[in-house]
Amino acid sequence: MQADLSPERHYTRFEDVQGILIASAQAALGIHLLRAAGLVTGGTAGTALILSYVFHWNFSATFFLMNLPFFAIAWITRGPVFCAKSVATVTLVSVMTEALKPILQIGSIHPGAAAVLFGISAGVGLLGLFRHSGSLGGVSILALIIQDRTGFRAGWTQLIHDLLLFAAALTLLPFALVAWSLLGAAILNAVITFNHRRDWYVVT
Repeated sequence: MQADLSPERHYTRFEDVQGILIASAQAALGIHLLRAAGLVTGGTAGTALILSYVFHWNFSATFFLMNLPFFAIAWITRGPVFCAKSVATVTLVSVMTEALKPILQIGSIHPGAAAVLFGISAGVGLLGLFRHSGSLGGVSILALIIQDRTGFRAGWTQLIHDLLLFAAALTLLPFALVAWSLLGAAILNAVITFNHRRDWYVVT
């Protein structure tokens, strides 16, 4: 079979911008639903949610500020383009999550429904971010750097962090809410696992 010698295709700048905007909106909607039910998730967003519940801090500000040191690390280790996309994504998710509070007020939502809808919405959002080389910063950036430097899989680093995070959540939140949160995290990871395949796409 003859090798495919066609040049590799890449997204245009406009395609990247609209892709990151749409994906960030999906992620923000998922977090908004999660927050309405008092649930948590993994990653830096989950840590920011727990801190916002315990100390009554603003989630969006906490999430953004927690990512600042990781932006510096991203710039040094993975270059300005990856760093710029990570800054843009975290900023958009922070702003959109805050903007949803007055315009999409949720008086009551079953935690199971919130978990399922979060997993689907945020999972689709993360797929979009991955396609456009974006990330939600924080632990995901650190996991990629560890993988680059040591070969230790990024997914394992993320999993270890999330297990510790949910263990901490069990000491701070009702067991039922943590259980529903685990369902949401499982659905999110399932969406990514079943749909994120680089060989299925023709552009990067």
